[in-house]
Amino acid sequence: MAIKTERVMLGVDVSRGWLDIHQDGEETVERVVNERRAIDTFLMRFRDAAIAVDATNTYHDLVVERALKRRLVVYLVSGYQIRHYGNAVGQRMRTDPIDARLISRFLAREIDRLKPYEPKSPQHVLLWRLIKRRATLVQGRQKVQQSLSGVRELRTEAKRVGKTFARTLATVDRRIAELVKSLGWQVEVTRVEGISGVGPQTAKALVAAYHSGTFIHHDPFIAYLGLDVRAKDSGKFRGQRKLTKHGDGEYRRLLFCAAMAACRMPGYFSERYQALLARGLHSTAAYVVIARKLAAIAFNLLRKEVDFDPARLTANAVG
Repeated sequence: MAIKTERVMLGVDVSRGWLDIHQDGEETVERVVNERRAIDTFLMRFRDAAIAVDATNTYHDLVVERALKRRLVVYLVSGYQIRHYGNAVGQRMRTDPIDARLISRFLAREIDRLKPYEPKSPQHVLLWRLIKRRATLVQGRQKVQQSLSGVRELRTEAKRVGKTFARTLATVDRRIAELVKSLGWQVEVTRVEGISGVGPQTAKALVAAYHSGTFIHHDPFIAYLGLDVRAKDSGKFRGQRKLTKHGDGEYRRLLFCAAMAACRMPGYFSERYQALLARGLHSTAAYVVIARKLAAIAFNLLRKEVDFDPARLTANAVG
């Protein structure tokens, strides 16, 4: 008679250079280099396993890809989930190995409530890649223009380079628009673009982020964007609050720019910004608060399929 074996539960805390991996029920946490050969060697030990991965940045992509290649069941968990789970089980100290243990424990006990990860479509992957490349092009154009400005002999070259950048950006924008249309996201992009301060690129990025996971509330969505706040408290000690900065930094850059644009417009956001400054917040911290608010609004619009109403936002703020 065949012996029934229980599925192995693995928790993976992700860093740029390595992975901390813990098997539920075991004592040790293994550290594996975050590169293909090392990951494949480790995963070859498991024929049937569920693996929960800390989705904090693009650094988790490789282990997810290799696990799916071996037909393992993959679950993506956010830093928001694990932080609150750790608080619930009384785990105050946080290190990479401790987080790996928490992730494997969370998976083993909550697996029936979790949804297995489904890989993004090639169009979704390409869309985000182009959004990031576009940002790089814009930054590169600014640097080149600054380096060539003020030199009369380089005026012709500056114009030629500027036209080249313009043509390239037009090509990228055209392809991004085609991908948004093919994914069926145009209505959602238009809806998010209606939020004060949110431009076309930020709207596309937020919609792409929204479709990158299953978020039950705006807090996990904000955590996915890396705009959640890490608190380190113990007893009467209250540590300094800092952004986790998990997730792709391009989300935060776009939202920060959107926050600055929103605060330049008369209305709720400019008033909120001034109120934050009056409380003693630095301008950067105040813009981050506004950026979080913009992300939460975008999430709620997308989830409820409604358009942005600034009058309602003001009314809710007063109430």
